[in-house]
Amino acid sequence: MSVQISASDVNKLRQQTGAGMMDCKKALVESNGDFEAAIDYLRKKGAKVAASRQDRDSNEGVVIAKAAADGKSGIVVEVNCETDFVAKNADFVAFAEKIADIALQNSPASVEELKALELDGKKIGDALIEQTGVIGEKIDVSKYEAVSAEKVVAYIHGNYRLGVLVGLSADVAGIDEAGKDVAMQIAAMNPVAIDKDGVDQEIVDREIAIAKEQIIAEGKPAEMAEKIAQGKLNKFFKDTTLLNQEFVKDSSKNIAQFLDSVSKGLTVTAFKRVQLGA
Repeated sequence: MSVQISASDVNKLRQQTGAGMMDCKKALVESNGDFEAAIDYLRKKGAKVAASRQDRDSNEGVVIAKAAADGKSGIVVEVNCETDFVAKNADFVAFAEKIADIALQNSPASVEELKALELDGKKIGDALIEQTGVIGEKIDVSKYEAVSAEKVVAYIHGNYRLGVLVGLSADVAGIDEAGKDVAMQIAAMNPVAIDKDGVDQEIVDREIAIAKEQIIAEGKPAEMAEKIAQGKLNKFFKDTTLLNQEFVKDSSKNIAQFLDSVSKGLTVTAFKRVQLGA
């Protein structure tokens, strides 16, 4: 004879586990009303839920950027879910924060190494599967980046939608505020590199080729194309490389000049920009 499962029992299990109502009811039925067994059932079911959701898009979530207490390193991680509703849930954000803290403490070399680290006595990879079972949405870590420098500043923009790390060449007076200004610049302007030397040759070649085609299409002589194309390339560097970009907060100087005004010779040695779903 099967045990009668009341609505209050289902609600109680739902409160304890955070799992969906129908999943809770099925777990109690399968476990003959035994709450501990039902919780185990839901945890085991988590792996199946995750497997059945591998083809689902998890483009929502949060981006967490953090710098170490000594300011010498920083990490940024993207933890994904399927809906904006879950992304704004305090428990989900706290879970993502825990993953970010573990990344900061252990400096893994990749997302895979991060997932192999322990969170509350289990591997992060297993914790992600468990959360998938509890929440009912595919939960995953899709991006992880790290920066080391003399001074690292972390910045989170737009309610966890975008995270930036800036590595600076020296830890000087006013560096936290200056670093945040540069991080906000990176968030807004999305530079492709620190300086023109960091731009892939493939991108440079493509920009020159496009410029030459435009110039010739405008009816200008081919022999002029090279010189004009070089001018267009210089504008491309000014628009898209961080140190050469016009400083958003003060258009009278570029980022290199702004940093030099903070402390002579101060510059950016590395940066990472992670945008949710991008």
